[in-house]
Formats: sequence, structure tokens, C-alpha cells
Amino acid sequence: MKPRQLPGIARGAIVMAMAFSIAPGAMAGENNGTIYTGKAVRLGNGTAHTVVRADAGGKAVSIGVVLTEKALEGLPAAPNGASTDFPFLLPMPAKGPKTVVDHVVVNWNPQGHPPPKIYEVPHFDFHFYLRSPAYQKKVRFKSDAESGDPRQQPAAELLAAGYVVPPGTAVSKMGAHAINPASPEFNGQPFTATFIYGYHNKQLTFLEPMAALDFLKSKPAFSAPVSRPAKYLKAGAYPSSYSVKYDNAARSYVVSLEGLQ
Repeated sequence: MKPRQLPGIARGAIVMAMAFSIAPGAMAGENNGTIYTGKAVRLGNGTAHTVVRADAGGKAVSIGVVLTEKALEGLPAAPNGASTDFPFLLPMPAKGPKTVVDHVVVNWNPQGHPPPKIYEVPHFDFHFYLRSPAYQKKVRFKSDAESGDPRQQPAAELLAAGYVVPPGTAVSKMGAHAINPASPEFNGQPFTATFIYGYHNKQLTFLEPMAALDFLKSKPAFSAPVSRPAKYLKAGAYPSSYSVKYDNAARSYVVSLEGLQ
């Protein structure tokens, strides 16, 4: 069933994109740290890959997705203008520090998705999943309204301050989406970038920055704090901020979870 209201909505089987020819690995990063890259996949006329940045002590400080400049060109179009999405599975780096993120799915939404007049613009949803693809595939809902069911509502300490999980946000193969009603796009401002949390059976299952295509093309240098839950069930470091930036030197776009703690 098509979700009635919420962000981060994507359906269909995961598109396993073609691997890029450059092998993933590690390279020297800023401040004597190291950057670990995942295997790149084709996206549009370019590629996308995951990246984990570690400090000099080997501790992960950020987790992100890098889109080459050409990735924003030649993107697939929705058939007959339908509201649909195109998901691309990105593996995490094989080397480097382990993080709470199991894998990433980048969802390209050429027509956007509900709620109306909020996210109905071409954009990307960057799903940083805490659970495996096998778990993700087993997430099932009979109705998008199930997100409002008490069985899907996380405990207060597991929900970030200001966030709610309203009815109409349950999406099979994903979870129930938590939004912050104070976000600019819900208060008369155009949607540029935002941050969503995802839950299933009351547990946090994904972290989701979103970014509009036009915003990315503007070559932004955007960052914002992330409201955090009081408690996480999966041990590890979680973001205190996120960013959507253009890297002039590398001619690429980087969407990152930052300030891991």
C-alpha cells in the first residue's frame, strides 16, 4: 500500500548496481586519520560508495556516502511519472573500524513521495541501516497506518527529542518513520535536507538523511545537529550531526553522519 504521509519512503526490490572498476580500500585522511571506502556502484552516469573516516587512533568519526558529480546526471525516470523510487545497495568498507551501520541503501525518488507539498520533489533518501539486508527484507506491514500502533511505538528513551512516529509512516522492507514536526519543511520552508529515524518493532533500525536534487546541485556546505535518543539498544557510536556538502577538490557530493559518539 502506498504510504499516506511520510518521508523516506521507498519500495521495491533493492537494485544491485554494477560494481565500479576501482577497488575499495583505505587512504590517508585529514589530521593523520584514515579514510576507508566501500565498493562503488553505478548511479546515474557516475558512482556512489560508502566511506568511514577514522581518527589517528583508529576510531570512526564519520560515516558517509560519496556521489561523484556525474551521479546526478542520467538518473532513471519513473515510468509514466509514477511515484516510485530506485534503490541502490551500497556495502560498507571491508576494512577499517566497525560501526553501527550494516549497509546503506540510496533511494532515488524522481517524483518525490508523500506527504503532499513537502517531499514531492526529486530527491535522495540515504538509509543507513543498522540491521542486515536479510532483516530488512522481512519487515512487513499490512498497512502504512501500523506505525501508529502501540506495538510499533518506541519507548520514550529510544525516541529522539522532538520526534514522533505518526500513523501512515510504516513501509514494508524499511520500518516506521519518525519525523520532527519542527523541521523547516513542515513549517512553510522548501525542503532542502532533513534527518529521519526509522524503527521496527519498537527498535531503531535505520538513520536517514534526505536531500533534494536541486539542493545537491547547488553545491552546498550544509551541516546541522541531530537530536539523539537518550538510549540506544545497539551498542556503538551514533551521530550528533549530519552534513550535505560538495567537495570541490574531488568534484563529488558527500552526505555524512558526523560527530559519532
